[in-house]
Amino acid sequence: MGRELQQQVSFTVEQLVAVNPYNPDILADLENYVNEQVLSQTYNLDANLCLLRLYQFEPQRMSIQIVERILIKALMAMPAQDFSLCLFLIPEQVQMEERFKTLIVLSHYLETSRFHQFWEEAAKNRHILEVIPGFEQAIQAYAIHVLTLTYQKVPRPVLAEAINIEGLSLDKFLEYQAANNGWVLEKGGSRTQLVVLPRNEFNHPELRKNTSDGIPLEHVTRIFPVLV
Repeated sequence: MGRELQQQVSFTVEQLVAVNPYNPDILADLENYVNEQVLSQTYNLDANLCLLRLYQFEPQRMSIQIVERILIKALMAMPAQDFSLCLFLIPEQVQMEERFKTLIVLSHYLETSRFHQFWEEAAKNRHILEVIPGFEQAIQAYAIHVLTLTYQKVPRPVLAEAINIEGLSLDKFLEYQAANNGWVLEKGGSRTQLVVLPRNEFNHPELRKNTSDGIPLEHVTRIFPVLV
């Protein structure tokens, strides 16, 4: 028995999950791994889902803080549907806690591209979100992803609202994107600066390959609120 435990210590978390994902003995390892993901700004959905499943079998051992961190990391993975996958494994009575209701609201704002409301709600709940390094940058990357699917050109105020950056910080951001990612800055009407985004098959349909595949439904549901 001692030899088996000694061998188990040398296993990676991924190996533990693959070998015996329903073994409650690995629960503590998975919890530590969630904290490691936070500190190292890495992410492993499979390990996190495994932990949430174990909590279903061991509800008395559930750590609310760990569950909260898993959900925030899942939000940061958008446009992937990780948040919904994780939420499905969390008991309804736990979801009714205020902190989780807040995260569900934030998820809804992101899924419907209501970025202004998202950043307002996030600002009210910094005590929940700021403990996860890289959260703001991940959401900004998602907002840019949505805008790039939606627009050929985006007015500077729309971009500023979506990524929650203004003034000199926005100037530096735009300069970096122009120098490194092919963005082009031009003047629009009423002296409004327009940002020309990189061409892709969604904002330039003529680039789309001649196949039967269209824009995935999940893209349409996210993009539509931005156009309203």
